[in-house]
Amino acid sequence: MRRRRKKEEPRVSHERWLISYADFITLLFAFFVVLYASSQVDKRKVGRLAMAIQVAFQELGVFDTSNTHIPLSDMEAIPFSNVQAVENVERTADMERVVQPMKGILSPTSAPTPLKDIQAELEKALAPEIKRHVVDIKPKKEGLVVSLREMGFYESGSSTMRASSVEAVDRLAKVIIPRTESLRIEGHTDNIPIHNSHFPSNWELSTARATELVRMFIVRYRVEPNRLSAAGFAEFHPVDDNDTPEGRALNRRIDIVILNPALQERSPFATPAAAPVAEQPASEPPATPSAPGVSPSPARQ
Repeated sequence: MRRRRKKEEPRVSHERWLISYADFITLLFAFFVVLYASSQVDKRKVGRLAMAIQVAFQELGVFDTSNTHIPLSDMEAIPFSNVQAVENVERTADMERVVQPMKGILSPTSAPTPLKDIQAELEKALAPEIKRHVVDIKPKKEGLVVSLREMGFYESGSSTMRASSVEAVDRLAKVIIPRTESLRIEGHTDNIPIHNSHFPSNWELSTARATELVRMFIVRYRVEPNRLSAAGFAEFHPVDDNDTPEGRALNRRIDIVILNPALQERSPFATPAAAPVAEQPASEPPATPSAPGVSPSPARQ
């Protein structure tokens, strides 16, 4: 009698985990290869690009200069974390070997060279007012700022300049008139609301003071209207803290900004000239600010 074979059971492999493990190792290897490849950026090119962008903004006066040392050779790799703007104008020669700046000129953040002479003249002409702390002259990126503080030139809440202060403006105008720089007259106040019949808010007061000074430059000093513009900023551009009486006194001011002509030429957005103020007929004498006691504007309440 023929014996029946015993049916063989299928053999189970205990090595299947190797397939999943091999797939995992392959994917992990590919992942680290991608990470390694993405980390190998050409630092030299990235450094040049970042520096070119920052120098361009520095030329427009947007960024301050820094104290970063610029490499003397453009073959050195520039670490991305250390890329900053040019140290100062003395580094011009070294900088030109790394990137070609706009128009080949590096401008410092201090007083622009064309305005240093006028700053010295104004400081000499307005020395008494500077000593009494009613005038402040400060260089900025956009030009030279001459601040006429309210305590020395205006009654509180009035846009009419004191007659006793006109002589100081006369001396200021003698320095400005022969030159060709554009002027922006800015009115600023503190944050205390104003309530009188002439000005419903600080916006109107700051703008009125600016436009009145523009009119004075045109009518009294015959400054060309296309050199002038006016702006009112109310309390929103303070130079000190409005929480103290001293800080509020510094914030109430008229700023005469003598614009840097180099930045004006390079900027794509030229400062618009103020609308010409109607001049008085030639037969009438130039208007001068009224003396104290002669119909002054209502003071702040």
